[in-house]
Amino acid sequence: MFKGALFDLDGVIADTAVYHFAAWRNLIKKYFNADIPDSIEEKTKGVSREDSLRVILNYLNITVPEDEFATLCAEKNQAYVDALDELTPAAILPGITSFIKELQAHGIKIALASASKNGPLILEKLGLASSFDAIADPALIAAGKPAPDIFLAAAKGLNLPAEECIGFEDAVAGVTAINAAGMISIAVGGEELNHATKRFNSTADLNFIDVLNVWQANRD
Repeated sequence: MFKGALFDLDGVIADTAVYHFAAWRNLIKKYFNADIPDSIEEKTKGVSREDSLRVILNYLNITVPEDEFATLCAEKNQAYVDALDELTPAAILPGITSFIKELQAHGIKIALASASKNGPLILEKLGLASSFDAIADPALIAAGKPAPDIFLAAAKGLNLPAEECIGFEDAVAGVTAINAAGMISIAVGGEELNHATKRFNSTADLNFIDVLNVWQANRD
C-alpha cells in the first residue's frame, strides 16, 4: 500500500487562487495600467510567484529590470498575505477534511508540496497545520513545477521513496511534476488534467477506498 500523500495547496486543499490572481491584477493595473484576462489565471496556477509574473509580463510583452521584478513580486506577495487575514477553515474545499482524516486513520503520512512560500501560514489559518507531517520548502527547490523537485522534496520530508507516494494536484504543471517524480498522480478538475493517473471531478469525490484502488491498479 502507498505510505505517503503529497498535496498541492491552491485548488486542492483550499481555493486561495482567487486571492493570488486578484493581487496580480491589482498590481499590474497599478504599475502598467493593463488588464489581465481570466485565461492567464490557469497558467499561473501551481507555479511560483516569480514564474507567475513571468507568464503575465510575457503576455503583456513587458520587460522590467531585475530589481523592479523583485519589487513587484514582493509587493504582490504582501497584498496576498494581507488578503489571507480573511482566511478561515471555512475555505477548506469540500471533502478534504474528511479525506485527510481517512488517510491518517490508515497510517498514511501527509506532506505539503506547494509552490507557495506561504504554505505554513495558510495551513495554520485553515486549522490543518497539525495534520501535516512535512512541508516541502519551495525556497530550497532548484526548479519549480512542472519539474518534479517539490514532490521529491515532500517525499524526502516524509522519509519515503517517491514510488511509495501519491501526489494530489489541480494544475497541469503540477500533474506533470508528479508524473516526472515517478509517482501516481491524482488530479482534481477538468479534462486538461487527463494526463494524471486518475482524475476526479471534485475534491468532494476523494476518498480512501477509491484512491487505494488507483494504487492497487497501478502498483500492486
